[in-house]
Amino acid sequence: MGVSVKDLVKKVHFHVVYSTETAFNKEITTSDIMRPGLEMSGYFEYFTPERIQLFGMKEWSYMMNVVGDNRYDLLKKIMTDVTPCVIVARNLEIPQEMVAAAKKQDIVLLQSKESTSRLNSILTTFLDEKLAERTTVHGVLMDIFGVGVLIQGASGIGKSETGLELVKRGHRLVADDRVDIYQRDAFTLSGEPAEILRHMIEIRGVGIIDVMTLFGAGAVKDETAIDMTIFLENYDNNKQFDRLGNGTEPINLAGVDLPQAKIPVKTGRNVSVIIEAAVMNFRAKQMGFDATQSFEDRLTHLIEKNSED
Repeated sequence: MGVSVKDLVKKVHFHVVYSTETAFNKEITTSDIMRPGLEMSGYFEYFTPERIQLFGMKEWSYMMNVVGDNRYDLLKKIMTDVTPCVIVARNLEIPQEMVAAAKKQDIVLLQSKESTSRLNSILTTFLDEKLAERTTVHGVLMDIFGVGVLIQGASGIGKSETGLELVKRGHRLVADDRVDIYQRDAFTLSGEPAEILRHMIEIRGVGIIDVMTLFGAGAVKDETAIDMTIFLENYDNNKQFDRLGNGTEPINLAGVDLPQAKIPVKTGRNVSVIIEAAVMNFRAKQMGFDATQSFEDRLTHLIEKNSED
């Protein structure tokens, strides 16, 4: 799986110096960016032509002031048929030899006004996200009070209905039924909908609902970081549920540990309101306030006071 040069140009603003339809459809398969510094001096021992070739001030200055008459032959070695594209940063002047090499090898040649370091960061972030391995999980992904919440549970327990109620309460739907998740970095998991299901939610007895059409653009979001998970399960009188809030155990999704709250579901319980409370409690803990710890401290203080009496 890769990202086409065309998709990259749509995402990042470039001035296209040279391109063809074939060159635009070339795929980028790695997020690593190559700055051909040593290669400009003729050293190709560890050259990686399959990467995007990025020319900053140092590479450009060496090419313009040192290489001389050998410039075209050297650029043909850097700009190979497997190179997805070549980018020149800082709006630096592009020599005719580079344009000629791009035409010879059928490579997209781009120019950017961004600084080299910033451009390198933008490219790496975008490609890391797009090239990350995707995993599909069943559930409803919501943005609730700015917190990414993945709601899971057995089929038919009411995940989509809860998601719809949360949308009516002013929160945003990211994905229903199928959630594609990927690891943004070692500590962050992100989720997005399958393209065919984007902005859609299925309610048994009603059918497919287009949330954006019915509730407006503010009711949907294309993707979000996943901060916590909610697991809905049928209420069972014989089962012990956590009542103090200190029994939360993390679950591992796609290599990232996430806190999970288990919420029992039965007639008469307003699940959407309970989920809102769980999310607000999660945010409070993130900011250093733990209601469970506060209660335990009060209980300890009361026991010590009664013992003294």
